[in-house]
Amino acid sequence: ELIYLRVSQINGCAFCLEMHSKALRKAGVNQAKLDALAGWRVSHHFSEQECAALAWAESVTHIAETHAEDNIYLPLLDHFSAREISDLTFAIGLMNCFNRLAIGMRM
Repeated sequence: ELIYLRVSQINGCAFCLEMHSKALRKAGVNQAKLDALAGWRVSHHFSEQECAALAWAESVTHIAETHAEDNIYLPLLDHFSAREISDLTFAIGLMNCFNRLAIGMRM
Protein backbone atom coordinates (compact mmCIF):
# COMPACT_ATOMS: atom_id res chain seq x y z
CA GLU A 1 0.00 0.00 0.00
CA LEU A 2 2.84 2.41 0.74
CA ILE A 3 4.18 1.91 -2.78
CA TYR A 4 0.70 2.35 -4.22
CA LEU A 5 0.33 5.61 -2.33
CA ARG A 6 3.69 6.96 -3.51
CA VAL A 7 2.98 6.08 -7.15
CA SER A 8 -0.43 7.74 -6.82
CA GLN A 9 1.22 10.87 -5.39
CA ILE A 10 3.56 11.07 -8.37
CA ASN A 11 0.74 10.56 -10.86
CA GLY A 12 -1.68 12.89 -9.07
CA CYS A 13 -4.54 10.42 -8.76
CA ALA A 14 -6.83 11.87 -6.09
CA PHE A 15 -9.12 8.82 -6.07
CA CYS A 16 -6.20 6.45 -5.47
CA LEU A 17 -4.57 8.76 -2.92
CA GLU A 18 -7.70 8.74 -0.81
CA MET A 19 -8.21 4.98 -1.13
CA HIS A 20 -4.63 3.99 -0.27
CA SER A 21 -4.27 6.56 2.52
CA LYS A 22 -7.37 5.13 4.18
CA ALA A 23 -6.09 1.56 3.78
CA LEU A 24 -2.73 2.46 5.31
CA ARG A 25 -4.33 4.25 8.26
CA LYS A 26 -6.67 1.29 8.80
CA ALA A 27 -3.61 -1.00 8.80
CA GLY A 28 -2.13 1.11 11.61
CA VAL A 29 0.45 3.12 9.70
CA ASN A 30 1.36 6.26 11.64
CA GLN A 31 -0.02 9.50 10.16
CA ALA A 32 3.41 11.13 10.52
CA LYS A 33 4.84 8.46 8.21
CA LEU A 34 2.11 9.10 5.65
CA ASP A 35 2.72 12.84 5.90
CA ALA A 36 6.45 12.28 5.24
CA LEU A 37 6.01 9.98 2.24
CA ALA A 38 6.65 12.59 -0.45
CA GLY A 39 9.93 13.43 1.31
CA TRP A 40 10.92 9.85 2.14
CA ARG A 41 14.56 10.40 1.10
CA VAL A 42 15.18 12.77 4.00
CA SER A 43 12.75 11.26 6.50
CA HIS A 44 13.62 9.00 9.42
CA HIS A 45 10.24 7.25 9.16
CA PHE A 46 11.32 4.73 6.50
CA SER A 47 13.48 1.62 6.74
CA GLU A 48 16.27 0.84 4.26
CA GLN A 49 14.01 -1.78 2.69
CA GLU A 50 11.18 0.72 2.28
CA CYS A 51 13.58 3.30 0.82
CA ALA A 52 14.86 0.80 -1.74
CA ALA A 53 11.28 -0.04 -2.75
CA LEU A 54 10.25 3.61 -2.90
CA ALA A 55 13.26 4.51 -5.06
CA TRP A 56 12.37 1.65 -7.41
CA ALA A 57 8.73 2.77 -7.51
CA GLU A 58 9.76 6.27 -8.51
CA SER A 59 12.22 4.97 -11.10
CA VAL A 60 9.70 2.64 -12.73
CA THR A 61 6.99 5.33 -12.62
CA HIS A 62 9.34 7.75 -14.42
CA ILE A 63 10.75 5.02 -16.68
CA ALA A 64 11.04 7.25 -19.78
CA GLU A 65 13.46 9.51 -17.91
CA THR A 66 15.19 7.05 -15.58
CA HIS A 67 15.39 3.86 -17.65
CA ALA A 68 15.35 1.91 -14.35
CA GLU A 69 19.07 2.39 -13.80
CA ASP A 70 21.21 -0.20 -12.02
CA ASN A 71 22.04 2.20 -9.19
CA ILE A 72 18.35 2.10 -8.22
CA TYR A 73 17.81 -1.60 -8.98
CA LEU A 74 20.86 -3.09 -7.25
CA PRO A 75 19.93 -1.99 -3.69
CA LEU A 76 16.74 -4.04 -4.05
CA LEU A 77 18.89 -7.18 -4.07
CA ASP A 78 19.96 -6.46 -0.48
CA HIS A 79 16.36 -6.49 0.75
CA PHE A 80 14.22 -8.60 -1.57
CA SER A 81 14.31 -11.96 -3.32
CA ALA A 82 14.07 -12.15 -7.11
CA ARG A 83 10.41 -13.14 -6.75
CA GLU A 84 9.71 -10.19 -4.45
CA ILE A 85 11.40 -7.78 -6.88
CA SER A 86 9.28 -9.20 -9.68
CA ASP A 87 6.11 -8.82 -7.59
CA LEU A 88 7.09 -5.29 -6.56
CA THR A 89 7.78 -4.25 -10.14
CA PHE A 90 4.50 -5.74 -11.32
CA ALA A 91 2.63 -3.92 -8.52
CA ILE A 92 4.26 -0.61 -9.47
CA GLY A 93 3.31 -1.07 -13.11
CA LEU A 94 -0.22 -2.06 -12.19
CA MET A 95 -0.65 0.98 -9.94
CA ASN A 96 0.56 3.24 -12.73
CA CYS A 97 -2.07 1.67 -14.98
CA PHE A 98 -4.82 2.08 -12.37
CA ASN A 99 -3.81 5.72 -11.83
CA ARG A 100 -4.04 6.46 -15.52
CA LEU A 101 -7.41 4.75 -15.81
CA ALA A 102 -8.83 6.56 -12.77
CA ILE A 103 -7.54 9.95 -13.93
CA GLY A 104 -8.65 9.37 -17.52
CA MET A 105 -12.11 8.25 -16.43
CA ARG A 106 -12.47 11.30 -14.14
CA MET A 107 -12.74 9.25 -10.98
